[in-house]
Amino acid sequence: MGTMKQTAPNVQKKQGGIVTMPFIFANEICEKLAVVGFSTNMISYLTTQLHLPLTKAANTLTNFGGTAAMTPLLGAFVSDAFAGRFWTITIASIIYQIGMISLTTSAVLPNLRPPSCKKNQVCKEADSGQLAVLYVSLLLTALGSGGIRPCVVSFGADQFDENDPKQKTATWKFFNWYYFCMGASILVANTVIVYIQDNVGWGWGLGVPTIAMAVSIIAFIFGYPLYRKMDPAGSPFTRLMQVCVAAYKKRKVAMVSDPKMLYENEGLDAAISVGGKLVHTTSMKFLDKAAIVTEEDNPKTPNPWKLTTVHRVEELKSIIRMGPIWAAGILLITAYAQQNTFSLQQAKSMDRHLTKNFQIPAASMSVFTQASMLSTILFYDRIFVPLMRKFTGLERGISFLTRMAIGFFISLLATLAAGFVEVRRKNAALDHGLIDKPHDIIPISVFWLMPQYCLHGIAEAYMSIGHLEFFYDQAPESMRSTAPALFWLSISAGNYTSTLLVTLVHKISAGADGSNWLPDDNLNRGKLEYLYWLITLLQFFNLIYYLVCAKFYTLKPIQARKMGDDREKEGGVEMIGHV
Repeated sequence: MGTMKQTAPNVQKKQGGIVTMPFIFANEICEKLAVVGFSTNMISYLTTQLHLPLTKAANTLTNFGGTAAMTPLLGAFVSDAFAGRFWTITIASIIYQIGMISLTTSAVLPNLRPPSCKKNQVCKEADSGQLAVLYVSLLLTALGSGGIRPCVVSFGADQFDENDPKQKTATWKFFNWYYFCMGASILVANTVIVYIQDNVGWGWGLGVPTIAMAVSIIAFIFGYPLYRKMDPAGSPFTRLMQVCVAAYKKRKVAMVSDPKMLYENEGLDAAISVGGKLVHTTSMKFLDKAAIVTEEDNPKTPNPWKLTTVHRVEELKSIIRMGPIWAAGILLITAYAQQNTFSLQQAKSMDRHLTKNFQIPAASMSVFTQASMLSTILFYDRIFVPLMRKFTGLERGISFLTRMAIGFFISLLATLAAGFVEVRRKNAALDHGLIDKPHDIIPISVFWLMPQYCLHGIAEAYMSIGHLEFFYDQAPESMRSTAPALFWLSISAGNYTSTLLVTLVHKISAGADGSNWLPDDNLNRGKLEYLYWLITLLQFFNLIYYLVCAKFYTLKPIQARKMGDDREKEGGVEMIGHV
């Protein structure tokens, strides 16, 4: 038995590490190329190929986006509770692949789409059977992305052993390069794939992402023998609910005088505390009652709905403590979302010519966001971190909480600048007598929009990566798939908040004379700058709120396990992360 205990950890240490990164990054690059290339121009496919009305097409994509944003919670649950991250990613990728093949086939076979028509003809809309193929395809891709999104980043971070100091310091670099690979793929998808779709045809336009997805699956599976695979530890949501129920049932029980008297069971928690057990914290003492042993309890075989361990109580506390920081990230996504709506409309009205015969597509302005994000990641990893390391002594240069604060501030500057650029755009329209000609091009360069696009990209490099790192670092070990799902949920909430904000502004700012901050037909007569500055003000208050939350945030306290020669030893208590 002693020999088995010695060899098992050694086998585990041979797996994982930096050698697995080419397979995981190859998967991420191809998968993101497929997903973004598949979705970024989908509105054009629905309107020009299936001949759907614009409103119906927009609602179809909105419903698909909302579903795809919610499915990561389901994928995270399946991964953490039953399947594990490797098999969840693999199966979800195959489901996504089937959805892509289905839609690509419908774009190639004439019977699966309505007949083409000329500009002056009345186009026949896709029938119910053709729409059924579309909806099934979109549903499969939504389900597939629900398994991929929450698990890929966590699976990559799992390759670095938290109990190995050398590997642990590489985790924060993984998040930087993961996001870099993702950004580079999006950049290619928004240029090369969109060009193929618009100029070569939709068969190849959807076929190339489909092939890329197949390559991503092959690359991921090929690395199977090298991966460090964490076993699922049962449903984390069930354990959280058990803590709540046990604490409620014992709400009238007197609190113990010494926290050491609270219930602990290392054997029971072994599967959910491989990297170390969570130790007791003094906050939210009402939850501690779930770990009080009474005469009715049997410590040897406890009923988890009546008695839970300190580790499980602290799991719930960790999730609750993360809540305020999670909420702070919503407004940054709300600010970012304006690039795809109002900033796009601004770009369409401005001079986009690079030469006399070539002009930048308005939708391609997002290239500046991606390019600035990628440049910032390189700057952050190669220059900023080594420089800050000399001052802070931290391996990662600055903490993820500080990194997020910088991102919040830069995002505030982006919307502030956007308002001033809009004033300049409207003044140019006024000077050239174009204020009431919304479809005419205003003689002002589209590159005036570059500062806001670039600032949003820089903010994303700081805030979004810091947010993702925060979720992985501070989430309980057994909920590492749920953590990225929370990241995607914040993105969903940010987009919905943008919809709500724009709707309210449009309704409240409507005047009796037909004036509006956000007019439907003529942006030149609107007050778009007021919306930008309203978002700037909201972000200012959000930044103050975040700084307060970060100041009082309690880092996850964990008692790390260290491997000895013959048996596992308990290390000292470590505060995971740095304020």
